[in-house]
Amino acid sequence: MQVSELTIPTPDDWHLHLRDGELLATTVPATAEVFSRAVIMPNLVPPVTTVELAQQYRQRILENRPHGNQFEPLMALYLTQNTALETVRAAAADPNIIGFKLYPSGATTNSDAGVTNVDGLDDVFAEMAKLQVPLLVHGEVTTADIDIFDREKVFIDRHLRPLLQRHPKLKLVLEHITTADAVKFVEEQGENVAATITPQHLLMNRNDLLVGGVRPHNYCLPILKRRDHQLELRRAAVSGNPKFFLGTDSAPHAQSKKETACGCAGCYSAPAALPLYAEFFEQMNALEKLADFASGFGADFYGYARATSCVTLVRKPWRVPETVMTAVGPMVPYWAGEILNWQLK
Repeated sequence: MQVSELTIPTPDDWHLHLRDGELLATTVPATAEVFSRAVIMPNLVPPVTTVELAQQYRQRILENRPHGNQFEPLMALYLTQNTALETVRAAAADPNIIGFKLYPSGATTNSDAGVTNVDGLDDVFAEMAKLQVPLLVHGEVTTADIDIFDREKVFIDRHLRPLLQRHPKLKLVLEHITTADAVKFVEEQGENVAATITPQHLLMNRNDLLVGGVRPHNYCLPILKRRDHQLELRRAAVSGNPKFFLGTDSAPHAQSKKETACGCAGCYSAPAALPLYAEFFEQMNALEKLADFASGFGADFYGYARATSCVTLVRKPWRVPETVMTAVGPMVPYWAGEILNWQLK
């Protein structure tokens, strides 16, 4: 019998971009109305590199939280080649800081200040391992000699495997995984290594980016991969393995910044995030697995209590809006104009 209603604990988004300034009036409510907590990415301009900057950013987010809403932003600090051990200790002592985000320099939006030499930060990683401060990784090399579709695999082999050999107790999340290689890597590691998976990498592959014309609103980094990689991500997401959990990587950009000669990378999935995941889990005949993936495994990994409140999805088809109006002009959400079968009650 077809399920018409699904109630799960309030989910968490373990990888989210909100941006800053006037855009927070749009991006914060879109997530806060669905999710209990979210890990907030620090790639602002300038980047959020200290506990003080993170506290200021968190306050700006809370000022845009809907009245009476209990959404909790968990702040990531931007790791640089100059991050000090004192900053690691300060982050460990602050309950609102969840860890450090490693962006290889030039890997994605606002990553110019990112890490240029992973091996050169061994003292920082040792302190993070000692204090159990998580490292959140955008896992791609950025050198011109590596094909863009191979960047994740090469980063894993060149940097992550040696890093975990040197620091086997480091708590590490490989963000927005896109390849069978990443799935295998995470499955092989100990309980201190996990991964987030986005809706776009579960629902699409590179055909959806390039067949019939370039589709800029499906363009994200890491880039969509071949279908055989997508199938491995889909298998991992419904496997019940607690190492894999929800992280939308929702990344808002104005329509004018996406539909241009050199468009920005990122899919703004927040307005339909949970229905998108429900769409995928139903495709896999695995709706009963959604609660752990969306509301359980991430909290368990990071050491938070699972939510005691609940949200309910109902089977009621709706069309994702073509655009969302914001302070920076219209934005085209991920799945714009398409039908989803599930919506929040």
